[in-house]
Amino acid sequence: MSPASSVRISRKAGAGAFGGGLAIGVLGGLIGLGGAEFRLPLLIGAFRFGALEAVIVNKAMSLVVVAAALPMRTGTVPAETLAAHWPILLDLLAGSLLGAWVGAGWATRLASQTLHRVIAVLLVAMAAALLAGHGVDARDGAMPAGATQLIAGVAAGFAIGVVASLMGVAGGELLIPTLVLLFGLDLKLAGSLSLCISLPTMLAGFARYSRDRAFAVLAANWTFVVVMAAGSIAGSFLGAVLLGVVPVAVLLPALSAVLLISAAKVWRHGQGAT
Repeated sequence: MSPASSVRISRKAGAGAFGGGLAIGVLGGLIGLGGAEFRLPLLIGAFRFGALEAVIVNKAMSLVVVAAALPMRTGTVPAETLAAHWPILLDLLAGSLLGAWVGAGWATRLASQTLHRVIAVLLVAMAAALLAGHGVDARDGAMPAGATQLIAGVAAGFAIGVVASLMGVAGGELLIPTLVLLFGLDLKLAGSLSLCISLPTMLAGFARYSRDRAFAVLAANWTFVVVMAAGSIAGSFLGAVLLGVVPVAVLLPALSAVLLISAAKVWRHGQGAT
């Protein structure tokens, strides 16, 4: 992996960082997500971060965005309602916390070219999840409560934790369909619960990344991180306001296409990585 000092971003990139964060936040806000899956390719392609450094920076920004979004959601779904679903939270967290730690460990050990390819494949998977996940409905049925549901929740949480750590994302694209299809929750409740699960899951991955020397990228680029995170938060609120302006039938295929194009670029970018 390249040392953190080699990816330091000039202050002149501040406007680009805020603008990029704003655009990504709008995209995420339009579909009820943080947009980290769109931010990661931008960090690698436009701002020339190494794959691992980009994941760590993306993780830091995702933490800020989720932490800002969670209290805002209490107006839609009260905290008491979220607390009433603590068994589901604990079930998924039992897997996701371990998955986040394991995924971050894998990322720090992978060769740069391999990590680029893993990210590219996961971007394709995210595109598929984006198309399929927003069509789920609680009426499609949930798995019957019991030991099987409990085990399935832990397993799903583990897989989501691994993916979230490998990409530095919150994982809402995967958590929300899981909460709807596995536990039969409505979309609004699932959206808020996903944030409650994402925050500790990302903290677990973040703690594991802090043990790697590439974590120094945050200190080397803290201004860039703060500016782009601010743009992402502003964009996510703007996107939420614009929600419904663009038909979902047009929006989701377009955003999925963006992810597929990004995946191809990240894959090619990894060909020159060492």
